Amino acid sequence: MKRIAPLASTLMLTLAGTSLGLSNAARAADGRDESGDSLPTVNVTASGAGKSETRARSAAVAGFDDAPLLDTPASVSVVTAEQMRDQQSRLLSDVVKNDASIGENYAPVGYYENFSVRGFTLDPASAYRIDGLAVAGEQTIALENKERVEFLKGVAGLQAGVVAAGGLVNYVTKRPADVRSVVLGTDSNGSRYLATDLGALFGEQKQFGLRINAAHEDIHSYVNNADGWRDFASLAASWAISSKTLLQFNAEYQQKSQRSVAGYQLLGGTTIPSGVSPSTMLTPQSWAQPVRDTSLNYNLRLDTEFNSDWRGYITAGRSRAVIDDYLAFPYGSGGGASPYFAANGDFDVYDYRSPDDDRRNDEVQAAAIGKFSTGFVRHELTAGAAMSRRVVDKSDGISSLVGSGNIYTGTPALPPSSDIPGPSYRNLDSRQKALFFSDRLQFSERWQAIAGGRQVWLSEDAFNSDGSVSRHTGRNIFLPQLALIFKPMQAMSIYGSYAETLSLGTSAPFWVSNYPTTLPPSVARQLEAGVKYDVTPDLNLTAALFRIRKAYEYQQPDSSPFGFTYVQQGQQTNTGIELGANGKLTPRLQVGASMAVTRARASDTGTAAYDGQQVVNVPRLRSAVYADYAVPGADGLNVMGSWLYSGSKPATRDGSVSLPAVHVFNAGLRYKLRLAGHETTLRLNVDNLFDKRYWKDAGQYLGDSYLHLGAPRTARLSLQYDF
Repeated sequence: MKRIAPLASTLMLTLAGTSLGLSNAARAADGRDESGDSLPTVNVTASGAGKSETRARSAAVAGFDDAPLLDTPASVSVVTAEQMRDQQSRLLSDVVKNDASIGENYAPVGYYENFSVRGFTLDPASAYRIDGLAVAGEQTIALENKERVEFLKGVAGLQAGVVAAGGLVNYVTKRPADVRSVVLGTDSNGSRYLATDLGALFGEQKQFGLRINAAHEDIHSYVNNADGWRDFASLAASWAISSKTLLQFNAEYQQKSQRSVAGYQLLGGTTIPSGVSPSTMLTPQSWAQPVRDTSLNYNLRLDTEFNSDWRGYITAGRSRAVIDDYLAFPYGSGGGASPYFAANGDFDVYDYRSPDDDRRNDEVQAAAIGKFSTGFVRHELTAGAAMSRRVVDKSDGISSLVGSGNIYTGTPALPPSSDIPGPSYRNLDSRQKALFFSDRLQFSERWQAIAGGRQVWLSEDAFNSDGSVSRHTGRNIFLPQLALIFKPMQAMSIYGSYAETLSLGTSAPFWVSNYPTTLPPSVARQLEAGVKYDVTPDLNLTAALFRIRKAYEYQQPDSSPFGFTYVQQGQQTNTGIELGANGKLTPRLQVGASMAVTRARASDTGTAAYDGQQVVNVPRLRSAVYADYAVPGADGLNVMGSWLYSGSKPATRDGSVSLPAVHVFNAGLRYKLRLAGHETTLRLNVDNLFDKRYWKDAGQYLGDSYLHLGAPRTARLSLQYDF
């Protein structure tokens, strides 16, 4: 199997770099800034710079550079490094619980996760980004070296071109700073966690910077036979070449190995399983192997200031994820006769092997950003070009029936299949070229407009195992984005916007008549209106109303020998309202609250039973409330808690089966003290405080729906020592 790089070599190189940087650093023992402030001699704006705080005031995900959230005519939420540390977040599923508009969509334990935003599933090929560049979403992206995670909710054609209608997730990496920190952690399952954050600014004018993040995790899962481990290392480097030019480099490498936990299916296609435990592994087999995920992401960015009005940047990056998947997988029943578990809980067991599944994203982008005036209109113009490529190399794998089990009585020892996966070959080669622009026109102190668009040239080839082309997709399209902003006062903005994106069609599952057809791309369109109000400098309120329409894709029942054909017919229309509050209610009380009401309906599908039904796995109402309170009279002690609510979610397209509504409560404590003269932070979090048994999602994967149980009550403890 191909390997990206030996972890030991990576760690040695990064630690050696850290030692070199620290040996040249001059720094004070106390009063350090952990935030990753920009180098003081540089005037250009660099992504990821800025003071770390619980409430973010700017983000880059909705455009091509950092912009104030108040002046951004789009729904953007940001989770900061401080909040991720306080919640002891390790996975993106720990982060998204802070926003009611984002839900899990096939995120099993031990496997890479996927999510939906505003009721639309994100595309791993293009929706996940690091410092604005697309990465292979088929990986578990580490959080140890991230300053914040930004979410753009809704259509993102201007920003990304070909991307799913749900939006974007952008991870912003920490910048070099004078920082030394170590974190030790464990949980109630016996997991062990160690992470370090080491950085320095050095040189006569502090023009050089290095920052190393590394972590090791022994994962003891709440699911039996689902333990694993993770190793991670990253390097961030910067060089202020002059007072006007800054060069930045980021690289991160991770290996993760953990047994994946398959989901349940509806019993007989009509009944949700009952009396099952989240600790149960349905198919424990001695020959089943952990899922091994190896990833390498790196990027280089050069910022320069041409004059007082114009600046520009060029950035390029590569992301690669290699997955080895060897599972005993429960699916269907009756020896392949049914795509659902049997009514009595029986299921088929397959020896599923997909080794050396290699995904790679490459992207380069250049932009110029400037200010000028035409008459009484002031312009802030961004214009640029981008090229990207996505390739997938993998074998066809095997999925061989080897026996059966039952969700109540268990699975006996079964023999593995004698089948052997074939060689890996190029499955997909997708290339994009794009020109883009965005002009902010300021007519007065109260009125602004934004006009922009992206011209995309898409060329995509899918291949057969013999190297012949099985499908060619070519599309040239202009994707506009328009917005009008009214500011009745300096601290409030009211906006309306229109945007389009091109979404690639999905592929037919193996059990329909036209497998493996891939449906053609379709345009998704969004209308949005919203208001943002800074009630105080520390408290922000938001509200947004949106409507998104795109082509509906599904397995249409018919008279074919298979009984279904995968089609693109009718429309999916998601209409919703989002409300949010973030910041300090009092000097001691920090809050984050959001609520999303979403009506996601299919229409004109050609199947009457599906028309007018709420889309699978999209609740009509979801809310999230987080609070952090500094206890009076106990310096350094904070009490934290959150309440998450999800309304019922349809598990079938005709709405006949739904997962029940659920409330989940979490609690925590944070205590800051000084130990040996250095700041030390103890954190205790208890997730699912009342040990609620619930189904967290009915996500779809490769055309099938799976039901995943939520985690039981779990306590996590960590100690952070800054030295």
